[in-house]
Amino acid sequence: MTETCTYPIAHLHEFVRRVFMHLGVPKADAHQAADVLAAADLRGIDSHGVARLRMYYDMFQIGRINPTPQPTIVRELPGTATVDGDNGLGLVVGPWANRVAMDKADQVGSGWVSVCHTNHFGIAGFYVLEALKRDLIGFAMTNATKLVAPLWGTERMLGTNPIATAFPGLEEPPIVIDMASSTVAYGKIEIARRKQAAIPEGWAIDADGNSTTNPDALIEGGAQLPLGSDYAHGGHKGYCLATMVDVLTSVLSGANWGPFAPPFALRQETPGRSVGKGIGHCFGALRIDGFIDPDEFKRQIDDWIRTFRQTKPAPGTNGPLIPGDPERHAEAVRRTEGVPLLLPVVDNLRFLAKETGIPFE
Repeated sequence: MTETCTYPIAHLHEFVRRVFMHLGVPKADAHQAADVLAAADLRGIDSHGVARLRMYYDMFQIGRINPTPQPTIVRELPGTATVDGDNGLGLVVGPWANRVAMDKADQVGSGWVSVCHTNHFGIAGFYVLEALKRDLIGFAMTNATKLVAPLWGTERMLGTNPIATAFPGLEEPPIVIDMASSTVAYGKIEIARRKQAAIPEGWAIDADGNSTTNPDALIEGGAQLPLGSDYAHGGHKGYCLATMVDVLTSVLSGANWGPFAPPFALRQETPGRSVGKGIGHCFGALRIDGFIDPDEFKRQIDDWIRTFRQTKPAPGTNGPLIPGDPERHAEAVRRTEGVPLLLPVVDNLRFLAKETGIPFE
C-alpha cells in the first residue's frame, strides 16, 4: 500500500494558487481555480484536487490552455445562454458560466447555460454547492476525454461525463448528488494505479473487451464501463445518462462531443478530427419560489432525509447514506486534520515546486 503525507488545506490552496499565477493566470482567476481544487480535496474526491495540478501544468506548458481567457456569451435568451470559454482553464470558465446561470435564475426563475471551448472544470459538485449559497437548486455537468465504451462496445467513445445537483434543507444538511455516468470516475482508477492495487470487477475492460481488474489493462488500450457495467446490471442506463450529458454539454453548445473531446493529459490520445470547440459544460439553476414556498420545500427535504435515515440497515452497515454524507464527513475531518496525499501525488507537487521555484514543503 502506498504511503500518504498530510498537508493543511490552506497550504495546498496557496501552492496551487501560486503555480497557476506562475503559468500566467491572473491572481483572481488563480484563486478561483485553487478554490475548485481545494473543494475536491476537502470533500475526499482525491482524484480531482491537487492530484490534477501536474496535468494542468503540462497542458499550459504546451499551450493547450489560454491563461487569460475572456469568456463571452454568444447566444442568449432571458433564461438561457451559450458561452464561449476562449479555451480557458475550466476551473475559471466553469465558475464564470455558472454565475451567469445563477444570475438568470435570480432574474427570471430559471437559468441554463451551455459552454464550449473550455477545459476540465474540476468536480461537478463545486458548482451546485455555489448554487446552494444563493438558495438555488443547482445542476452541473460536463463531457470529457473518451474513456468509456458504449454498451456492447469495446472502444472508448464517451467521457466519464459527470452530473451533479443539490437541494437545500432547512435544518438538515443539503442533499448533494455528484456522480460520474461511468461505473467509476477515472481518477479512482488512477488512484488504484498509484497504490499498485487491483480494481473491482465491472469497472473496466481490456483492449479485447474482456473484464479486467488490472488498472494497467485499461491504460493499455482498454476502456471504462458505463454505470451498471453490463446490460443485466443496468449498463444501458449509465450509457443513456452519459449520452444525455454529452448532448447537453457539447452538441447543444458547439463543443466536441463523444470521441472527439480533446485530451486532458499528455498521454491521452488526440482525436483524429474536431467537430466543435474544446469540451463542453452545462449549468442550471432554479429558484425554489417559482415552484413552492422555499421554507416548505426545505421542511419537506428535512422530512425526506430523516425518513430515509430511519430505514432498516442492511446487514453489516450503519444504514442508508444520504447523498453528500461521505463528502461532508471527509470535509469535517480534513478541515482540522489536513488532506492526506499519496506519495506519487506529493512527488508531482515537489516536481512542480522545483520547476517553478515555488516552495511546497
